[in-house]
Amino acid sequence: MEKDNQDFFLSLNFAIIFLMEDLSYLEYTILRTGSIIAAFRAVDRKDFVLKECEKEAYGDYPLPIGFGQTISQPTTVAFMLELLQPQKGEKILDVGSGSGWTTALLAHITGRKGKVFGVEKIPELVSLGKNNLAKHDFPNAEIREAGKELGLPQEAPFDRILVSASARTIPEELIGQLKKGGVMVIPVDNDVLRIEKISNKENKIQRFEGFVFVPLV
Repeated sequence: MEKDNQDFFLSLNFAIIFLMEDLSYLEYTILRTGSIIAAFRAVDRKDFVLKECEKEAYGDYPLPIGFGQTISQPTTVAFMLELLQPQKGEKILDVGSGSGWTTALLAHITGRKGKVFGVEKIPELVSLGKNNLAKHDFPNAEIREAGKELGLPQEAPFDRILVSASARTIPEELIGQLKKGGVMVIPVDNDVLRIEKISNKENKIQRFEGFVFVPLV
């Protein structure tokens, strides 16, 4: 791991939320931003796992949601959101929304003046995500079935883009959907990349190693 990555990890105030079955908080690790911590407190992961996995909803590991896909482990989601740094009022794209958990977390963070679009390619997971999202009051969020083009170009540009599955290479079509100054967090070959769009010709890329994701389909 590069020194910059080591320094980043060492500088974190560890705060990811592990929940017990009674929904009380056991301890914090990784989270440091108040709005993201508040989202983890407000959006119950149990609402976004399959019924047969409810007893494992608060474990720090991925869980199957069907069709070869998973809901990511809490530490990974927290780490990626800290890199993304979503803000109130922003327009955000959530690629590979799955069961809807990350879409809901982002909707809580951006607030009612923000807008979050989740996109998912598997129709059954689109329905699952919509049903799960409906358990919470997030009129600023919606989940759509992905089209032929990656992302959601008809709603671009976005302030932030979160991708929850691993691409083989950096998708230029997603960078094209970012505003200037926008940020995308995406797994590429199971490394997590933070990409800041400086201009149409320049991007700042940070790479963080040591993750495993399902492939981007």
